Order: sequence, then C-alpha cells, then structure tokens
Amino acid sequence: MNIRSLTRGDGVVIGAAVLLFIASFLDLSGCDAPDSVCSAADLPNAWDSLGLGLGTYLAGVIGGALVVLARLQPTPRKVAGQDLGAFGTAITVVVAWVLLWFLIDSGNAGAGLILGFLAALVLAGGAVATPLVPALQGALVPAPKPAAPQPYGAQPQGGYGYPGAQQPSYGGQPQPGGPQPYGAQPQAAQPQAQAQPPAGDFSPFWFAVPVPRPLYAEDGSPTPIAELAPGTWYLAVEQRGAQLVAQTQDGRRGVLQDTTGIQRG
Repeated sequence: MNIRSLTRGDGVVIGAAVLLFIASFLDLSGCDAPDSVCSAADLPNAWDSLGLGLGTYLAGVIGGALVVLARLQPTPRKVAGQDLGAFGTAITVVVAWVLLWFLIDSGNAGAGLILGFLAALVLAGGAVATPLVPALQGALVPAPKPAAPQPYGAQPQGGYGYPGAQQPSYGGQPQPGGPQPYGAQPQAAQPQAQAQPPAGDFSPFWFAVPVPRPLYAEDGSPTPIAELAPGTWYLAVEQRGAQLVAQTQDGRRGVLQDTTGIQRG
C-alpha cells in the first residue's frame, strides 16, 4: 500500500467518516423540556437501534474505508464483480439518502441525526467528486523534494567518463582533435560517446513519474502489474535500453517502458 497515492478528496472522505462515527454516539432527538429535565433524560443515540447504528452509521464509515482502501491498492480490486472504490461510493450515497429521510421524518432532530446527515453528505460528495474535480485529485501527502533533481539521462558536466567531458591523456598519446606532436600520425576521430552509460556502469537511483504510468512484468506480459503514481519515489534497479526495471515500495519489480520526463532523486 502506498499512502502517498492518497488525494485531497480521500482526505475529505476520511474526515467525514470520522465525523459520522462520532455523530453515531450523539442524541438522535432533541429535548423540549427544561434544561434540568433534559440533562437527566436518557436520550437515544444510533446505537440504541442496531439497524440504525450498524446498518446506517457504521455502513457509511465502512463505505468510506472501502473508497480509501481502493486508492491504496496498486491494482484495482473487485467486490461482487464491482470495483472496490465504486462499491464503497455506492454505500456512502445510500447512507446519505437514508439519513436524509430520517432527518425529514424526525419531528425534533438531535445533534446526532443532524451531524450524521451532514457528515454522510460530505462523505458521499467527496467519494463521488474526487475522480471528477481536479482540485481534489492533488496529493494529500506531498512527496519530499530532492536537493538537486536532474532529468532522466542528464549527467554532471566536466567529469571523466561522461559525454562531452575532456578525456585525459595517458602515456603521451595524442587526443583526437587536439594538437599533434611532431612526427605523430594523425588519428581518426573516435565515434561520439553514447548518451547512456554502459549497462555495467548503471547505479540504482530514485525517480518519480510526472503522470501515472503502468509497470509491466519482467517476463514481457502485456498486463500491468502495478501503476506508478506521481508524487511517489520508486527505485530504478536496472536499465534495459530506454526502459527501466523499477521496484515499488512493496518490493515488486517490473519494467517501466515509458521513461520520458521522469525526475531523478
């Protein structure tokens, strides 16, 4: 599970689910008697009726938990043939609808019923609106910024062994393109260095993707085994041409075929 894949909308869902759970312990109905009588009265809450406590309030909390759990999963999970997130969203909408009619039918609604309906409404709204509203799709926990990030393929300038770096001369051997000593035979120019270092010189590094990208199995299977999410750092453990073998935070390895625009840590 990757907590950095949670969005602001998921934060709204989590907060509303907590508020709904708290509301289940508050009074369902108000008290019109004097304060002294109301303070001594034993007013019911949602847990005095298991149908309301378990079937409505707790069901809303479970629906919100399913929405968040679906976001944490690297691959979609299904319940009764339905996507886990969609199943949880449907539960939150039903709970908000039921509490609306409880509120309308109540002649003197208490704090538990009013707060419960508002929490269920926000819970359902957050679950439904998150995939649709860009403002709710931002990362809930921002990724740490590296001190000096470099784009993929960039190399420090001026260092030995990197493209464009000046090569030292050993044993007085003339270098291509430079002045030739007296009596030396001119040498043919060497082919330009490749932009990528040899595979044997590869060193693992952390990177992040700019947009969600699939991670495929190393055996070449066309079905993705995971999806790399923006704002999360992954470890590149091997380079295969223009592709990278990446390792997720839960230890799974796969091939990232599209490496354009990734950010090195």
